[in-house]
Amino acid sequence: MIQTVIFDMDGVIVDTEPVHHYAYNLQFKLLNIDVTPEMYASFTGNSTKNIFERLKAQFDLSEEVNTLVETKRNLFNEAFDSKEDLHLLDGVEDLIKDLHTKGMQLVLASSSATVTINRVFNRFGLFKYFTHIVSGEDFPESKPHPAIFLKAAELANTPVENCIVIEDSTNGIMAAKAAGIYCIGYDSFHSKMQDYSMADRVITDFKELSFDRIKVIG
Repeated sequence: MIQTVIFDMDGVIVDTEPVHHYAYNLQFKLLNIDVTPEMYASFTGNSTKNIFERLKAQFDLSEEVNTLVETKRNLFNEAFDSKEDLHLLDGVEDLIKDLHTKGMQLVLASSSATVTINRVFNRFGLFKYFTHIVSGEDFPESKPHPAIFLKAAELANTPVENCIVIEDSTNGIMAAKAAGIYCIGYDSFHSKMQDYSMADRVITDFKELSFDRIKVIG
């Protein structure tokens, strides 16, 4: 029986991707580098630090990775705070409340930085539903490495066979499967160039999920 649901954040709970896309592309212009759509799509599920480590190596950037990360974070925060039309994804709040009310443990495992997670959770009042929050910035390797999901299960004190992960990215799904956790792929219209073939189940609407349906998985 499932005891813990591990949520990704971007593309699952909230779509901050347009804000990230704006901030990244503004920074790419400032750095005078050409990042193709295919390369950008491959970043999905990676931490900002890992992304800039790749970009620094590929484009021989002179700036330090920490400086690049801080610049991106500042650009994102400015755009996030000024964006009024940012909402939780359709149906996810109802699912979160349903799971929480009926005693399912919820954990967040996001590649986003802690400061970004806190910004989203404060804005939408989500802290009360989640027992633990795990940020990708705390791990040397990003998804598809399974470390973030293994840590989430450890903090939840739940065996991996009694957890599920809800993910929207190829890298996230690969990370969940590498951790030995049942993975539900959320394929929404926000998703771009992602592969859901490794997911145990694919949904296109959160109405397909509920406490009663999730608890009997596995």
